[in-house]
Amino acid sequence: MPARPRELTPDRSARHLFGAKMRTHRMRAGMSLEALNDVVNISRSHLARIETAQAMPPPDLPPRLDAAFGTDGIFQELYRLAAKEIHPDQFKRRMELEARAQVIGEYSSQIVPGLLQTEDYARALFIQANPWAPEEKIEELVTARMSRQLVLSSGALLDYSAVLDEAMLRRGFGGPEVMRAQLAHLTKLMLTQTTMVQVVPFDLGGHALIGGSIMLMTMESGARVAYEESITTGTLMEDLASVIERQRVYDLLRASALSPDESAAFIRSVMEVLPT
Repeated sequence: MPARPRELTPDRSARHLFGAKMRTHRMRAGMSLEALNDVVNISRSHLARIETAQAMPPPDLPPRLDAAFGTDGIFQELYRLAAKEIHPDQFKRRMELEARAQVIGEYSSQIVPGLLQTEDYARALFIQANPWAPEEKIEELVTARMSRQLVLSSGALLDYSAVLDEAMLRRGFGGPEVMRAQLAHLTKLMLTQTTMVQVVPFDLGGHALIGGSIMLMTMESGARVAYEESITTGTLMEDLASVIERQRVYDLLRASALSPDESAAFIRSVMEVLPT
């Protein structure tokens, strides 16, 4: 006698609703988990955990489900809601603005910005931050981090710039191979149609943003927002005077940083001295 399917609780969260809708449409289509695996190329066990909300859907699954079931974007809409639930409440407003921004400028002193992280780097970072967290929680955070990066290819974001401190390039997470792959990923984004990445070397000396990180966002409406982050706190600023003050500091730092070509060469030099 086949095992009875686990009871679902779609009213608990968007992630639970995603799983319940997935099971409903799968059963309506007369598909087993094995059959759905053949369509979306995700293992049966992983699909089962998504249906029961034990795992967060990966970002490429919702469009595949919409295509398989003819659901006209329903799973993609549910995914956007579920992705926001993973993050603490204090960051939800920032995430919403980030997803809608047309222009983003970012400075980071110690950690590769989330929008530029590789999956392995993000995983190593989360493990370092909380080595006692269960694997499921770590993977959930990694999935959420990777889902944020969809803004870089969404078409809504017209321009993304990042200024990275040399300290961030030399502070390894996950070991040499993880860092080598992360640095190689950065070199591919130095100067594209929508991205520009620059490095601030130690030789520049001190500067106004050295103590934390900042993200500056411009919306389609022209509204401008700044999000400033330290080790334990994050502050969202939406008053124009505060944003302009930080924009001027960021612009000055960009002007002082290495050019994209020089930055790419600098990053490659850091890769060369990584242990093999």
